[in-house]
Order: sequence, then structure tokens, then C-alpha cells
Amino acid sequence: MPSKAKTGKKLVIVESPAKSKTIAKYLGEGFIVEASIGHIRDLPQPSELPADLKKTSLGKFAVDVENDFKPYYVVSPDKKKKVAELKAQLKDADALYLATDGDREGEAIAWHLLEVLKPKVPVYRMTFGEITKEAIHRAMDNLRDVDAALVDAQETRRILDRLYGYEISPVLWRKVARGLSAGRVQSVVTRMVVDRERERMAFKSASYWDLTGQFGADSGSFKAKLAAVDGAKVATGRDFNDDGELTSRNVAHLNEELATSLAAALQDADFRVRSVDTKPYTRRPAAPFTTSTLQQEAGRKLRFSSKSTMQIAQRLYENGYITYMRTDSSALSDEAVTAARRQAAELYGPEYVPQSPRVYTSKAANAQEAHEAIRPAGDSFRTPAQVAKQLSGDEFRLYELIWKRTVASQMGDAKGSTATIRLGAVATDGRDAEFSASGTVITFPGFLAAYEEGKDESRGDDDSDEARRLPNVAKGDGLTASEIIAVGHETSPPPRYTEASLTAELEKKGIGRPSTYASTISTIQDRGYVRKQGSALVPSWIAFSVVRLLERHFTDYVDYEFTADMEGDLDKIANGQAVGAAWLKHFYYGEDADPGLLSIVNNLGEIDAREINSVPIADGITLRVGKFGPYLESSLPTVDPKTGEVVESARANVPEDLAPDELTAAKAVELMETAAPEERVLGTDPHTGHTVVAKNGRYGAYVTEIIPEMTEEQLANLPVEYYKNGKPKPPKKPVKAKPRTGSLFKSMTVESVTLDEALQLMSLPRVLGEDAEGNPITVQNGRFGPYLKKGTDSRSIGSEEEIFTITLEQALEIYSQPKQRGARAAVPPLAEFGPDPVSEKNIVVKEGRFGPYITDGITNITVPRSTSLEELTRERAVELLAEKRAKGPVKRTTTRKAPAKKAAVKK
Repeated sequence: MPSKAKTGKKLVIVESPAKSKTIAKYLGEGFIVEASIGHIRDLPQPSELPADLKKTSLGKFAVDVENDFKPYYVVSPDKKKKVAELKAQLKDADALYLATDGDREGEAIAWHLLEVLKPKVPVYRMTFGEITKEAIHRAMDNLRDVDAALVDAQETRRILDRLYGYEISPVLWRKVARGLSAGRVQSVVTRMVVDRERERMAFKSASYWDLTGQFGADSGSFKAKLAAVDGAKVATGRDFNDDGELTSRNVAHLNEELATSLAAALQDADFRVRSVDTKPYTRRPAAPFTTSTLQQEAGRKLRFSSKSTMQIAQRLYENGYITYMRTDSSALSDEAVTAARRQAAELYGPEYVPQSPRVYTSKAANAQEAHEAIRPAGDSFRTPAQVAKQLSGDEFRLYELIWKRTVASQMGDAKGSTATIRLGAVATDGRDAEFSASGTVITFPGFLAAYEEGKDESRGDDDSDEARRLPNVAKGDGLTASEIIAVGHETSPPPRYTEASLTAELEKKGIGRPSTYASTISTIQDRGYVRKQGSALVPSWIAFSVVRLLERHFTDYVDYEFTADMEGDLDKIANGQAVGAAWLKHFYYGEDADPGLLSIVNNLGEIDAREINSVPIADGITLRVGKFGPYLESSLPTVDPKTGEVVESARANVPEDLAPDELTAAKAVELMETAAPEERVLGTDPHTGHTVVAKNGRYGAYVTEIIPEMTEEQLANLPVEYYKNGKPKPPKKPVKAKPRTGSLFKSMTVESVTLDEALQLMSLPRVLGEDAEGNPITVQNGRFGPYLKKGTDSRSIGSEEEIFTITLEQALEIYSQPKQRGARAAVPPLAEFGPDPVSEKNIVVKEGRFGPYITDGITNITVPRSTSLEELTRERAVELLAEKRAKGPVKRTTTRKAPAKKAAVKK
């Protein structure tokens, strides 16, 4: 067979179209750059396996747990067309370059492409940390093979997550609620958020007091704070534990009475300077960004969520503005160090650049190899001003943050001095009071001229030195005192995690990978385990149930150290020091005294679902996590204050926006006392004889009738059906009649609604009459308010009360007017973002049936749970609409009944 003629074409495959366009500019003629658009194949759902494989050892996970955990991969349905296109391009190519990202995920994508495309031409693995002309050319000079160890690590992690989720999640479905999921990292992260809330719930505050005063000298005035009384340090928040107990010895704990009396006794005291201490101040710049520190700082300074940060960084990388954004390394290449030092000298002066370059190493647990820090791309950096017109608003802000941090990392230390003045006086009651004031003066800003790192919320008193200049005073100088006042304080509970502080803690503990933090934090919000309250992460009560079950029955699998050790084991596989199949065997089947996951799942024993879903709140009051959400239940008999009846087991709903630590014993009692009755009997319908009741339901208050069960006598009197042979058929269970119901108007309550009003509500819809064509017109109440209906034509009316007063003539008048499309759109949108670049229609955010959604009038997409309206940007809105368009319309499945078989014709 003759060999294929040389075409001179070389096929380069990357992950994304944006990346392919940027690379194509630098490779020139002869190279065809295509995008795989992420992974082309993955593990299928077990239900999607071929029928002959479902009953084999592959059937449970699509992983052969009896044969070295060999996975069964399938090309994703939405990637079959892409694979066909790549195969067609490969037919005309002389070489294949796999240029996916250089991390484990990118290596796995390259390997899958190799397995599926089965190229018959030379194959080269090509990696680069930035998309610039220089970097691409350097990558072409350093080609290699696909790294089998990195692929093994990624595949092991994928199978591990499948085993974990598929074995543990069903336990949650049975004992907590359907639809819940467990994940190797997500469950541990959820536990961290729950643990912090538990600390807040157990916290007992303590009060303490101190004094502040304004003091004057010839050279100026300054503010100082009481530091000691009679030589004993004044107690601050740090001197108390979380039980509200004073733990420090030899401190003066001032209460309100002691503090106010001391302030009064110092009003006319003779204050003098007791000491002046000056120390040199030096501060070094922060290291260049890693994935983790970029997410943290973008959260603090730009108010970006971790997910938004990574999406914006991805665009900046793919378009050649920054280096690869998934990295644990804070090191800079020699070219980057030179570029940063040169730019710092040009912009701020040579004196701002130290003689020797700064060298940074990663301090995170389980730091992963692979890349340098996140920095501006290129061997020379573009300033923010030079790229401003090419970037969107959020892209510019993130690029500017990365540029400032990188340049500052190679600048000199900030230098100055910190002065501390101790001053005091003897009060009229004989107590000796000593005050203190500190101030830092920066004499050389160094890196601060370019950048200053943000900080997360911390506990205790803010004793940081203010950037202020204190007056020039000497020991023994007299001072005038004014505004000496007593100030009360309460100790504060541990602050809730924000996305930034949670990311920092995950990195510190070595849990998960920085590259997955954004998706993990987004997942626990989308699953309903965590919600945002401002920027704070608040766990739901269902998260408490999930974590409690996992802690008791899957202890290791939500243990922080165990989870971090798993990351270390995956690193060993990536480095070729271990083999994935052997590690998975030990994890799943166990070894010797170390039980595996399978053994633990098979020997769970009895799990008390009611106890798992219960949290004692106060004496006799327990929070239950039920099918329709959390509620309080009292085990103590209580007396209804309105009826005087004794209620054996009262219940009360828990407001959705009430954080767990806010549900104190006092709050629980208040909710129980103010809870509306679950059911109130209104009377008997005179026409049917049925009892009518008002109830509080999941979707609001409503009225309904109670249809009694048929008596034995009535059942016995039902007509009997017979078979053809004359024998009687077994009696059928009678079809239960559907009770009439009606939602209460907004002006009504369960306590106030009357029987007459209930009968009216249950009579809806109300028939008004017919139009000229004989079409009936009705009026009814709906989820979005009262409305008229004629066939498929619905029209809103003013108020609920009009439902019982509107006439046919008034309805006909409304229908004679042109229909106001989107009459509800008169409600102003929640946000507006200007025209969409594709449809050129205005982008707005509206409140919909299932929450806020983004629309340009053509395409709609729900705002993700993990994104609050406050942090939703125009760029993110445009991106979400683009993603929805790319997916195309939702395919709706239809079930078609098989035609009935015809009876065989007897001949």
C-alpha cells in the first residue's frame, strides 16, 4: 500500500476556541489549530452502559472494581461531531501536536485524544505556561511525550470521586433527603462551614470595658487607650475563651461600674509621658499570585466570587494576557523577574528595586508542581493602561490586580518607624491609670507604592498600629486630657468563612486542589448546603444533618487530615512513586486492620434517621430537618393562648433567612409562641356537610374541605362487577374524591379567615359568563395574582378582592383592549446591563418563578445560586447568556405509547 503523501500540514489541538485563535496567530502557516472544547470522553452513568455490561463488575460505577479498577469510557454524545471533525483534520496532517494545559487535567485530555483519534502520524506533547509568541516558540523547542504518571493521577482521582459519591450519596438519600450528594472534597468543605457555625452556636460572649482619651501636647494632640490599671494589664477580647471565661491571669477586668468611675476620677488628673519607644518598621511584599491567593485577594479587593475570578482569569490566559491560572507555585521565571524589575524601575525609580531579585517558594501543604506564578504574560509586561481598551471592566480589574502584585513582588521593602507612647496619671480615687498610643510612619514606601495586600476579618481587638504620626514628646512632659470616656465591648464569635478565608483555610490544611476550590465552593452553594449572607458563608440545617451522618458513620471520609493525605497520595501517583490501581484497591477494599469504603458501607448497621435530622435547641424544643425544610417541634404539652386547648406536640416553621447561630433558645421559644396554628376548623359546608379547615402549607396558607372516608356499609353497597364466567370481581378500591381547596388572600390569615370566605375561595374559579362567540370567561387567583381567563388568553386584574366583585361587562371591557404583553414587566428589573453583544438586545435581570434570571428578551438563564445579585457583573451576564445559547434549546423527551396489539383473527 503506498504511503500517504506529505501535505505539510500539522494539526494542533487545544481545549478552547479562544485559546486556539490566540495560538494560531503565533504558529503561522502550515499549522491547523483546533479545539476539543474540554474533555471528549468520560465515565458514563451506569444506567447508560450497554445491557450486557450492566450485570458485570462494571455495572455499579462504570469502573471494573474486580479488574484493577479499569474505567469504561465513552465519547460524550455532544462531542461525537467534534471527534469526527478532528479525525477528518488528522487525515490530512503530517503530525499531531497535543497542546492542552500542562496540569493533570490537561494531560488527561491529551491522552484521551490520543486514545480516540488513534493517529498514524508522529505525535508530540506541547505545553506552555502563557500564550505569547516567545512561549509558543519555546514550547516547540521542548516537545515531549504524554506523561503517563500525570494521566494515572487524574484517572485515579476521577475513579476515586466516582466510588466516594456513588457509595455514600445513597445513604444520604435514605436517611436525610433525596437528591443529596456526597463528595470527597465537597463534604469536607461543607463540614468546615458547619464546624464554624457550631463554634458560633456554642459561643458565649463576655463583656469588658476600657477607656479612651484625647491628649494634647505643644506639638499636637493624639488619641490613646487605657492599657493598665495599678500595673495590671487591662483585659481585652483576647483574654477570654469561647465560653466567656477570663483565661489570662494578672489582668484587670473592668466592668461598666469600674470603668465609668475611673473615667470620672481621671477628669482633672495630671497626665505625664512615662516612656517613648521608637522601633524601626520593615514590611516585605507579598509573593506573586497562586490560584489560591488570587481567589482570596480578588474576593477581598474586587468582591469577586472564586468562580467568577477563575472564569475571568481563564479568559485573560486564553487571550494571551496572563500566564496559566491554575498553579500552586509562587515562583517567577527569570524572564518575568527581569520584566518586573525593569518595569518597577521605569515607573517608580531605580531606588525602588532591590539589588538582588526576590525568590519565592510555595508554603502551602501539598504544593503541586507544574507552573510558575500567575503574572502578566510575555517577556515584558503590558501596563494596565496599555490593555485597558482591549479588556472588559472585570477583566481589566483582575489584570490590574495581577500586574500590581507581580511588579510589587520585585520591589523594595517598605520602611519607617513605629513609635509607642505610654502616659499615665493617678486618679482621685487613688488608682493608677496608664494609657498607650502607637503610630507608624512610613519613610520609604517601597512596594507599597504599587500594591498592598488585603486582609480577612479577624477576632479580638484591633491593636494594629495606625499609619499616623504621633507628636514629638519626651518622658516627663505634661499632657492635657479631654474626652476621657468609658467604652464597653463584647467578645465576638469566630467570624464565618467568606470565600476568600475558606480558600485560605483549605490551602493551609492541604484539602483539595486550588484549581478546584472555586467549583467546590460553588457546588456546596448549588446543592443547598451553604448560602451567602452578604459575603459570609452560612450552612443550611440540612448541611448539619449530612455532616452529622458522615461524622458518625464515615468518620475518616470527612476527616481533614485523612482528606489531605489523599491529596498527598495522588501527588505520589503523579510523580510516578505509586500506581493508581493499587491505591484504589486499598481505598475500596481495605487491607488488614484498615477497612475499605466497601466494608464500611456494607456494615453501617442501623442509622436512626430521626435522630440524625434532629438538633436540640432548648428544653423540650427540637429542630427537625423534614421533607419540606426545617421546623421546630415541642415535646412539652403547651396551651394555645387563643383557644385554651392543650396541644401535645406543637410545631413552628423556621424562617429561611434565620442563620443557625441565630436560632437561640430564646428565639426558639418566641417562634413557638408566635407560630400560626397548623390547622383551624372553620365549620361545616351547608351544601356538602364536609368540614372546612384552614391550614398553613409549604406554599402558604389555604383552606380545604375534609372528605370523610367511606364507611363499611357504603363500601358494601357499591355495585359488584363480574367476569364473563359469572364470577364476581374483587372489589376495587374506590377513587378518593379530590377536596376543593383555595389559597388565602394576602389580607387573610389562618386565624382570621371565616367559613363564608373559605367557601368563596373554594368555589373558584368563578364563571362570569360568555363572550359573543360563546367562549366562557372565568376569574381566579394564581401564583402571580388574580386574573381573567378566556381559553388560552389570560389578563391580570387589580386586586384579589376584585375576584368576587368583577362583572362580565368589566371583563369584556378588559378583553376589548389590546393585550399588554409582559404587563408584569412594569415591575422594574432587578438589574440592567446594556445591550448584549450578540443579540444587541438589552440585558436585564428579572425576578422569576424559580428565582432571578438573566434575559435579553430572547435567551433566558437562571442566575446561579453561587452568584449573588450584588456581585453579578455585565461580563458574567453576557457569559451566562452565551453559554446558554451554545447549549441550544433544551431537548424534551417524549414517551410514545406502543400501538395496541390487534387480536388475532380466527380462521
